[in-house]
This record gives sequence, C-alpha cells and structure tokens, in this order.
Amino acid sequence: MHVPQSDQSPRLSVSINSTTEAGPSSLILDKASRSNGFTNGNGLMMPMANGSTKGSSPVGNGVSKHSSIARVSLPGSTLYEDPYVDRQEFVRLVIQSLRDVGYIESAATLEAESGYSLETPEVSEFRQYILNAEWSSAEALLPRLVADENFLWEALFLIGKQKYLELLEARKTTTALQVLREQLAPLSANSSDQLHTLSSLIMCSDTQDLHRRALWDGASSVSRQALLADLQQFIPSTAMIPQRRFATLLTQARHYQRERCIYHNAPMDPSSFSLFGDHHCDKEGFPRVTTTILHAHTDEVWNVAWSHDGLRLASASKDKTAIIWRFSLDGHPRDRECVAEFTLRDHPYPVGALAWSLDDSILLTSADNLIVLWDTKTGKRITTVDSHEETVSALVWLPDDSGFMSASLDRKVVAWDASGKQADEWPGIPVRVTDMAVSPDMTRLVVIGMGYQSTASSSDRLSTRGTSQESPPNAVGTGNGAQPSSEHCIVIYDFKAKALELSIPTEGELTSVKISCDSRFAMINHAPDAIHLFDLNDGRLARKFIGQHQRQHVIRSCFGGVDDNFVVSGSEDRNVYVWHRATGILLEVLPGHGHGSVNCIAWNPRNERMFASCSDDCTIRIWEPLPLPSETSAPGSSTLGVLVNTKGKGRVESSWDNGSLDEEV
Repeated sequence: MHVPQSDQSPRLSVSINSTTEAGPSSLILDKASRSNGFTNGNGLMMPMANGSTKGSSPVGNGVSKHSSIARVSLPGSTLYEDPYVDRQEFVRLVIQSLRDVGYIESAATLEAESGYSLETPEVSEFRQYILNAEWSSAEALLPRLVADENFLWEALFLIGKQKYLELLEARKTTTALQVLREQLAPLSANSSDQLHTLSSLIMCSDTQDLHRRALWDGASSVSRQALLADLQQFIPSTAMIPQRRFATLLTQARHYQRERCIYHNAPMDPSSFSLFGDHHCDKEGFPRVTTTILHAHTDEVWNVAWSHDGLRLASASKDKTAIIWRFSLDGHPRDRECVAEFTLRDHPYPVGALAWSLDDSILLTSADNLIVLWDTKTGKRITTVDSHEETVSALVWLPDDSGFMSASLDRKVVAWDASGKQADEWPGIPVRVTDMAVSPDMTRLVVIGMGYQSTASSSDRLSTRGTSQESPPNAVGTGNGAQPSSEHCIVIYDFKAKALELSIPTEGELTSVKISCDSRFAMINHAPDAIHLFDLNDGRLARKFIGQHQRQHVIRSCFGGVDDNFVVSGSEDRNVYVWHRATGILLEVLPGHGHGSVNCIAWNPRNERMFASCSDDCTIRIWEPLPLPSETSAPGSSTLGVLVNTKGKGRVESSWDNGSLDEEV
C-alpha cells in the first residue's frame, strides 16, 4: 500500500494484485502512520489509542492519488436519475465507508477515478492536530472551519477542556491552572457551574479519581476521538463528514422499515434485515391463537404476571388464591407441560396485585390492605405485611433489586426492603392510588389515581364488583370513609429526588399504568374506552388507542413484543385488543374468552411470541402464533382435536382449532 509523505509527494499507482489487510481503516492507517508519518482521515470511532506519530505532516484527504487511474466524467450532478441524491455526496460517503471497513486502496482508487475528495486539506490538518494534541495549531485553524462566532467559542471551550484534563492527568498542575484561568474562564462566562466543576478536579487524588469524577477516559484512550465527534456539530457536514455517516443512514432505513412493518416482532439482526430487500414480518408469526387454557381458579381471575425467566406465570383471583403455573416452553405447544405448581391460599380477601422479585425467588401478592411474600421454590408464606390502611392497588419490585414498593387507596406509596421491612415512605401523595409504575432506569415514578375528599359518603363506591371486603382489587372505588372528587390525576415524580415533576388532571378514571422498556412512555388505561400513551420526557399525550370497552372495571394493559412494539389490552366485551404502538393501528381483536371482562394481559419477557390473558370466566389463556399445518397433527390424530393435559393440580387444555376452543359460558 502506497501512502504519500506530504502534499508534494509524487502520485503513485495502485497495484491490482497488491494485498491489504482487512479490518477497520483506523488500524491500517495507524500502521501506515508509524512508518510514513501519516494519520487517519475521516472515519469511525477507533479502537486504537489517541493520536499518531508526532511531527507527521497532514496529507490532504488521507488517501493516495493514483496517476494510472483515469478519471471518469459523468453527465449531471445527481445519482442515477434521482434529483434528490447528489452524486458527489454519495461518492464521498462510499469513500468514507470503504476506509471505515478497511478497503484503503479501493477508497483511494474511487477517489482518483471520481475526482471527489473525501475532505479538504484543512479538515485533514485539523483532525491531525486534535489527534496529536497539537492544541495551538487546532485552535488557530478552527476559525476557518467554524463560521458562527458563538459556535466557535463552544468549540474552543471543548478543546481547552481536553487540554486541561490531559495536563491534570500528566500532573502538570501549574500549566493546567494557567489554561483554566486564561482560556476556559473567559469562554465559560455564562457557565460558572461548569467552570467550578472543572476547577474542583485539581483536588483529585490520582488518575483513576480524575477519570471517574470527570467522566473521561484519559489521553491514552479514545477521548480525542470523542472530542472530534463533539466538534463535528460545529463544522459544516459538507466539509467534515460525520463519522460513520453511511452506517447512520442504514440504521435510519432499518428503523423506517421496522416502523412500517406493523407486525414487526423480530430482533434487529442480519437474519431479519437484509440490504437486498425490504423488511416484512408475516402476520402468521404473531401470537393471535389460543394454544393453552388454564383452569384452576373457581372465580374471576383479576391479574397475571410472568416471572422474569418466562417459565412461570402467577395468577390472582377473586377466589382468594394465587396460583404459580410452571411451563415447559421447549418443543411444540401440543407437547408442553404446564402445571399448577403452587396454589397460595393464605389470603383472607380476594387477591389483586402481583410482583416477582428479580431472581424470581419471591412472589408478592396483595389482599385488601395486606401484602404477602411467598417463597416460590416451596410455595410457603415468608411473611405478611400489614401497614396500609386501605386496599393495596399496586406492587412493584424495584429494577435495582433493592426491594419493592407498594401503593394504596390510602394515598401512601411505601418502599420496602426484600425481607418486607419498611425502608421509606413517599410524602404528600395527592391521589388515592389505583396503580403505579417505576421506570426501568429508575428515573421516574408514575402514580395514577383519583382525587380525595375526607367526607364519607354512602355512595362512595364507583363499581359494584364484589362486596365491601371483596371488591377493592378489581373495582374502581374509593374504599371506606372517603369520597372521590371529580378530578383524576397522573402524577410524575423524579424518583431519586422524590420531587414532583408533573401533575396532569384527567376527566376519566385511570386504572392501570405501564412504562415502556426505554423508560420514555407511560401507557395508561383511561375509562371510558381509551388507552393513553404519555411521553414522559415531553410531558404530553403522544397517542390514543381506541376500540376496547372499559367503563367500570379495572383493565390492566401492557406493552408487548420486540422493543414494546405493541399495545395489548383486555376489554369488557370478552375480547383481547392489539394495536401497533408507533401508528395506533388496531391490528387484532382476539375472541375466545367466555362471559365477562378480560381483566389483564401479560407478555412473556423471554418469548416475544407469547402472552397471557385472564378473565372473569375463571380461565387464563396463552396466546401464540398459529402452528404450521405440518406441526399441528401427529400420525393418526385430527388437526382439530383438543388435547387435555391433566398433569399437576390444574386442568390444562391445548387447542389447535384455528386458535380457540368453543366459547365457554
């Protein structure tokens, strides 16, 4: 591989038979720099250390010019006949991409043949100066690259900050103080907090302490590459192409195709996305068929929750029991073992809320104002917590595994350790809590509920489901001795600071809240007949999902599928409703449950092609894709037959008749 020593070096020809080492262009160019004084040009975040050989001369665009390659002259300036894609931009991106993946000579050949340079000599010089820590030269060249004076000051501050940190790391404290006073202080006149933070770094005890407190990886790592990426925002992209720009465009194309694929439920990998064709997920791969019906409860089933390993399902019922079901998910559903492993009976009232510990060793259940901790290996009760004064409406095991939280109609949100000992209590909850959720990143707590008045009323119950002792877990009510106001509310807190971020009053009753896996969206069941998706970052309503029926009962919806692409809800009309989250399109209305409301949906966390639903018909249904015709029948059996599995304590039925058994009354 031939690399010129400077801008005055003679043009060299490429050898077709020459062999170059495949791999990231940064590694190859770094090898070249050691012998030729050459540094890498525009490219990707590099796995090598910062900088290159000191004193090397920057070379134009970082690729050799080939005198034997004839330049090709093409008519027009756009790619193909597309008026929106500039040919020069496209070719420059191809040159960058070839170098990124290691095809250095191919990139040089294309540059010579097209006549398009990857970047100007000034940009190459600037990149060289940053990588080699030639700060004065970089600062002198920067005004020629950044036209806006405000942007210039910000860019100069970033360079000065890198210089300051490297001096501190090298224990050159006196010089670092000089940079802080003479360069950073004037540039940070409107940001005294940042200047104060930087000045405090002088007191760092050692290099590791500096890296930790400054959130900086050091001069010998890739911090200068990161600095170049930060400076990129101030330099026109036509002059300095953003790193890995082609890869960014391909990622955007994948996301666009995924959003247009309304049944998308596959991980983003080469097997599901190909550059040779548009992505499409077949509807037949979506879980819309009942493969198993679980019978064991003797009354309405109000709640279901999967264990984190996806192998067990907990169900809560009005019959004052909770059941832990164990699944064998290997193989075909027809051959699956599914048993009621434990029936948890020590509840004096109907069971409402459920939550699994992160290691699935503990199951939390609630019955009226009580919380019970269960050992899921033995089915034995560990302890009972009696702290709330009214019905416990929500249980959440914390994402950091420090314990769990409970919320109640008594306007209390309480934090507990893993053993059931109270650790903390959130003050001033303004609503009678009907549900709550903690974001996976533990930055927010979202509480929903109804307004509160202290005056008792004989007509204080909003739902007629159950008696005074049995109604709270699955009824929208106010409990004893209190009257609801007309105002219902969504309350969003900063989790760590326990500070109120936003309070949103609503007209209708709120019964369930779930937060998406990316911690950005809260999905809230909003009676009557709507599910609202709130953007927690922007504090606004992002979308409504309409179609299901909800007037007086508690319906617990959920996100589902890969990347939470779906919103799934039960309904008072006995059906399960599925929407595409990004567009709000109603995809499926799934029948099958008997009379009464479908109360809760839970998506299996380890199997994106399976979810469970529970109903007033006393059953739980497992939903999966329709088995292929070749898989639905064994030799000598009918494809429409029903397999009854009597293993375990509960009755299990598996169905292959287009997804559902005959409706049960």
